[in-house]
Amino acid sequence: MGIEIDQTTFKDSDFSDFSSALEENLATLRDLLETPGFGQGNASLGAELEMYIIDQHGRPLHANHEIADAAQDPQLTLELNRYNLEYNLSPYQISESAFAATEREIETKLAKLRAVAGGLGGRIVPIGILPTLLKSDFGPHCITDRKRFHALVQQLLARRGGNFSIDIDGVSPLQLEMSDITLEGANTSFQIHYRVAVEKFAGTFNAIQLMTPLALAVGANSPTLFGHRLWQETRIPLFKQSIDTRIIDRYSWNQPPRVSFGQGWVREGAAELFAEVVRLYPPLLPVCSTAADSAGAGGATAPSLAELRLHQSTVWLWNRPIYDDADGGHLRIEMRALPAGPTSVDMVANAALLIGLAEGVQQELEQLIPAIPFAIAEYNFYRAAQFGLDARLVWPSAQQSGFSERPVVEILEELLPMAARGLDSIGVSSSETQHYLDVIRARVQRRRNGASWQLGKLDALQRSRPSAVAQHEMLEAFYALSVTNAPVSEWSL
Repeated sequence: MGIEIDQTTFKDSDFSDFSSALEENLATLRDLLETPGFGQGNASLGAELEMYIIDQHGRPLHANHEIADAAQDPQLTLELNRYNLEYNLSPYQISESAFAATEREIETKLAKLRAVAGGLGGRIVPIGILPTLLKSDFGPHCITDRKRFHALVQQLLARRGGNFSIDIDGVSPLQLEMSDITLEGANTSFQIHYRVAVEKFAGTFNAIQLMTPLALAVGANSPTLFGHRLWQETRIPLFKQSIDTRIIDRYSWNQPPRVSFGQGWVREGAAELFAEVVRLYPPLLPVCSTAADSAGAGGATAPSLAELRLHQSTVWLWNRPIYDDADGGHLRIEMRALPAGPTSVDMVANAALLIGLAEGVQQELEQLIPAIPFAIAEYNFYRAAQFGLDARLVWPSAQQSGFSERPVVEILEELLPMAARGLDSIGVSSSETQHYLDVIRARVQRRRNGASWQLGKLDALQRSRPSAVAQHEMLEAFYALSVTNAPVSEWSL
């Protein structure tokens, strides 16, 4: 989705031409989605892993260009800030041990990348938010020199018309003003791509929305920023606020934020979600493709829909629809809420849990959706991010009208068998299912995820050290344990 562009300034005519192209893309997409056989293919799993580059002292190292050039890996891409990189991992068919294959690829890629980074004085760490960040690590000096990033910064700043406000509650709340969007680069995630058939898209998307809070609570790994103890998954409010161009008026109407949980349950299919993105969000990067799509519905190759895909990349829904022209054209659901780290096995277990729950709940979905208003699902999402494994979510009780708040660990314990049935229904082997759900089960039983481990380690260290020293030592312990790929539930404090 990080599509590069070739310009940084735009005229009014660029925006009008781009909007017209978006409408044409939407019409083409609707035709495609109504074409018998479009998007057929085996379910598959893909992922994107964002990472921090740190130096030998645990500080951000501005070396993504240099490391990428040295690595010579086409799957490695640059991110907004100079101390971040991203791997676009290979897609694997679900029925062919996709989760295990993804874990192996992450471990292989990280080992090679760590060797390359080490030659340039750097280290690679997958962690939601780096605990040693300082405010001086942000600003124009840290932006990766790509036209896409410069244009995006300029457009968001122009629409905001002033500083971006950060206001996050927590044990030690954080309020600050930022004159640019580089705080967005503090967030690194493990983004899951799941290929879905057209006719199953609405149900699967709704199921993923419903179950995302559970995976987020058990996978939280971002509890601090600038020494402030905030949400268990601070990425969620930080990402939203760091690029929010709106000036909120509580007594007037407000545009939807570009970082959002969504506008409601999907009623019919993918087309309405793509239409929402076009109609609700003004273009930021109005660059029209110079090559006309040569194939329409029913053609031998799928149209690129370049403008729609570029526009999609500037609207950051936590779960968003993806159109890809590869493999004859198909649809995916991208799950963006889960953090990077602590380990490869932890990240893949989070993916297995979320997909397993979404597939496992399908038979009950028609009964559940009317019982959970979308506003409640959104509430659960933010409470899971705020409190992690200590969250209480609004969840219906079996064979009972209405719903009440329940501990998320209780809900997870109840639904883990459903996740196993869901993975079985899509062809995941019983051994693979048991392995990854056992990783989740251990976290639930021991009440330990990446966020709780970080906070527990900080508590232990701060008894005898200044806070800044404790943060550095905690990061070093995190890094050493992350390299072992032992699940975080097994990490010692």
